Amino acid sequence: MEKFKKIILKILKWTGISLASILFLMFIIPILFPGTISQQVKIFANKHLAGKLDYKKSHLTFFRHFPSLTVSVDDFLLQGSKPFQQDTLLAAKEVAVGVNLKNLIFNREVRIDEIYVTDAYANVFVNSKGEANYNVYISSPSEKPKDTTETGASIKLDLIKFRNCHIKYNDHSARILVDAKGLNYTGKGGLSENIFDLKTNLDIDKIDFSLNRIYYAQQKTLRADLITRINTNALTFVLRKNELKINELPLRFTGFLSILKDGYNLDINAASQKTTIRDMISVLPPQYLDWAKDTKIQGNSDLFFSLKGGFSEQRNLKPRLKARLFVKDGFVSSGKAPVPMNNLNMDLNIDLPSLDTEQMSLDLKTLSFNLGPHNDFRAVVRTQGLSEMQVNADVKGAVDLQTLDQALGLKGIDMKGLVDTNIQAKGIFSMDKKLFPKTNGYLNLKNGWLKTQYYPNPIQNINLIANIHNTDGTFKSLGVKLNPFQFDFEGNPVFVTADLQNFEDLLYKIRAKGVLNVGRIYKVFAQKGLDVSGTVIADLSLNGRQSYATTGQYSKLDNKGILILKNIKATTSYLPKSFYIKEGNFEFENEKMWFRKFYAAYGKSDFSLNGHLLNTINYFIERKGTLHGKFIMNSNYILIDEFMALKNGDNNKKSIEVEYAKVENPKSSGVVIIPKNLDVSLEAHAEKVEFKGLILNQLNGTASINAGQVYLKNTSFDVIGSRMNIDARYQDESPLTANYDIALKVQDFNVQRAYNEIDMVREMVTAAKNVKGIVSLDYKLKGDFDRNMRPIYPSLEGGGIVNLRDVEVKNLKMLSVIGDDIGAQAFDNPDMKGVNIETNIKNNLIHVEKFKFKVSVLRPSISGTTSFNGLLDLRVRVGLPPGGWIGFPIVVTGTHEKPKIKIFSKTGQGIVDALYNTKSNKVIREERRAVKKSRVQQRKEKEAQEQKAKNAEKQINRDLKEK
Repeated sequence: MEKFKKIILKILKWTGISLASILFLMFIIPILFPGTISQQVKIFANKHLAGKLDYKKSHLTFFRHFPSLTVSVDDFLLQGSKPFQQDTLLAAKEVAVGVNLKNLIFNREVRIDEIYVTDAYANVFVNSKGEANYNVYISSPSEKPKDTTETGASIKLDLIKFRNCHIKYNDHSARILVDAKGLNYTGKGGLSENIFDLKTNLDIDKIDFSLNRIYYAQQKTLRADLITRINTNALTFVLRKNELKINELPLRFTGFLSILKDGYNLDINAASQKTTIRDMISVLPPQYLDWAKDTKIQGNSDLFFSLKGGFSEQRNLKPRLKARLFVKDGFVSSGKAPVPMNNLNMDLNIDLPSLDTEQMSLDLKTLSFNLGPHNDFRAVVRTQGLSEMQVNADVKGAVDLQTLDQALGLKGIDMKGLVDTNIQAKGIFSMDKKLFPKTNGYLNLKNGWLKTQYYPNPIQNINLIANIHNTDGTFKSLGVKLNPFQFDFEGNPVFVTADLQNFEDLLYKIRAKGVLNVGRIYKVFAQKGLDVSGTVIADLSLNGRQSYATTGQYSKLDNKGILILKNIKATTSYLPKSFYIKEGNFEFENEKMWFRKFYAAYGKSDFSLNGHLLNTINYFIERKGTLHGKFIMNSNYILIDEFMALKNGDNNKKSIEVEYAKVENPKSSGVVIIPKNLDVSLEAHAEKVEFKGLILNQLNGTASINAGQVYLKNTSFDVIGSRMNIDARYQDESPLTANYDIALKVQDFNVQRAYNEIDMVREMVTAAKNVKGIVSLDYKLKGDFDRNMRPIYPSLEGGGIVNLRDVEVKNLKMLSVIGDDIGAQAFDNPDMKGVNIETNIKNNLIHVEKFKFKVSVLRPSISGTTSFNGLLDLRVRVGLPPGGWIGFPIVVTGTHEKPKIKIFSKTGQGIVDALYNTKSNKVIREERRAVKKSRVQQRKEKEAQEQKAKNAEKQINRDLKEK
């Protein structure tokens, strides 16, 4: 017994010594090696990270991620790579790297084999051009020999852990958004080996996924247990064990993914077998989940999908997607339902070869349910293709909406009425070929009634009888009848009948009458993001044939009636704010829709219109119709800045291009986007027009909008106290760029006032600050606008004449320097009254034709080239009395602020012009000083540049005359 006690004491003694030693080492190693580790990690970060890295405190300890020795940093911040240097890529409460203890002690080498990230936000972003913010890791060039003397950390990962992270992946080029909150991830395996198994555990509390702004998953939970074999040599990923659970729906994946030089190959199969309908419903949007909790749901479901094939943009390859959803013996019943939804069955197959919607095959083999005797629904639908679609459909059912409402237990909505439908269709649908499946069917709704929780009063007495028929598979035999469609809302009946025949040359007979409070009916449905108000009053009778209008047989049309809009709010996808139609009285008269009274406001701008739209019926009939019209427009004030696409406003329904441009350029205003489906002329009268601080008064002229372009003809306005006449053309290219042509004439405007009040004058003609008096201008220009709708100067092309009618030019540095060198102080105040200066502009250079003026008894002349950035390459000849027949040459180089002169010289130093890419709207090369060349070479280059500029001016004239 005594011997046994001694053994126990020795074991305890050495255990205690070992533990104490371990604890001592755990405390002493961070003290012995902090400099080594911290220095080498910093070397690694500075060498391999392109983004800016910042953190508050660093720690070397065993105790944060026991038993690993970790280098931890608090309040970690890593910014993105170009062009996202100011944006956050990763922010975290803690980022830690585990250090291999053996290598540290015996080799004094820091090898990172673990990574920990805690309470982090990762913002991964790819813009519309495909530029990504995550390219912050700089790898060493493979062709360089390894420097064995270089110190620093190395990475050989065996473990990655993320805890409580928010990861957002937003790819504008692919229009994909993934937003994962509450993400916990653990990845184990020999991540630095050539072939290894990566074991992954992933939990996400809430995940959103959208494509093209359509959400396919919102606020879903995700659990994943994965084993993936990774071959880094061949970049192949084999899915060995991959079990996912989205909310309550389990999914199993098998297959592989191989990354190639120009894309990838994949063969992935996924299945959710022997699950329930309730599990399937759990992946629906959140608003349906509360309903599911309180509803009895039974039945089985299976989901299968596969993705197989190659993906390569270069080789135009895309994989094939197949999916099948199977629901059997479904049962749905709320607590109060007298009759449940029973025998719910669905078998849906989708096949998408090469991810090409034109080849898409949809096979709904069955969709059926019943709600008691004589109250059932069934549908069989098969389609092949898209723009030219093979259709075989059979839909039949009679449903009591009140019974359906009670069976489903729908919350916030009550409905009544009897729906009866029976439609068979077989054949080809093609808008281009004017084909329509042979069809016979009807949809009837009797005594309909609809009330929601959002508004106290129902829409009632809803009756609809709709019939459709087609006998030969063409548009010609297609007929649709609504006889009638009617409902009552708040005591106001609405009645519509329509008889549409022969869609090749539509024969229409439509009658509509009623009063509709748009604002109140909007409240019935209460869709978020919309704000509709106002009243519509209609009493219309439209009778005619489509070809009567297109062939000018207006006497055969019998379109008449009125449409009155009051206080209607309207938005478009390309304007940041809403239009408010205060009053719109429209009268239909055969082919014309007359605007008898039309008053609207847009932000601070106001408009009144009188005139007509032509052929409006055809516009709504045709797939790509264009509205034609002629109006007189009057306005007290128009603020053009409000129409710029990226300005802030109340419109939440902007196009995806505008939305992405706003996100990527938050400080930009964008340009004005012009509708592409208008061909309208306006006789415009505006008391005041404002554009970027420039005020135009008493604007009068003719404007036309055609195919996305705006033309101004014979338009005049008062600006800086003078009357200006212009012809112009404007066209947007994207929400961020636009192009324009302009020919302008202005008589007798004040140079100093123009310099002080017009930004473009200050930027283009910097010498104007030394000029006082009155000048006239006759000029033509074309160019591009940038993302703030400011001129891009290297894009400007054109030319014209400036007449110095009555001016004083004082202390112009270029002339003053000449005067100082030749002893003629009169150059400080030359006589330039009545001088015409002809210039041409191209590639950021201004070519000045030779002009003469007076300086006391001298007769100087100037010609040459200058640039918008102030470079000079001018030839001056100073003519001596009498008459200036004899003179001497001077060359002026340098800049406007620091001119350099050479007397008795004709050899200057040319300017290499800028290069501008009209497709990307970018300056490829700015203008710069040329290397010194002979006078002959300089003269040839100058003549070539001037000829280009003159050709540009002629082209502007031709473009403006064409419209």
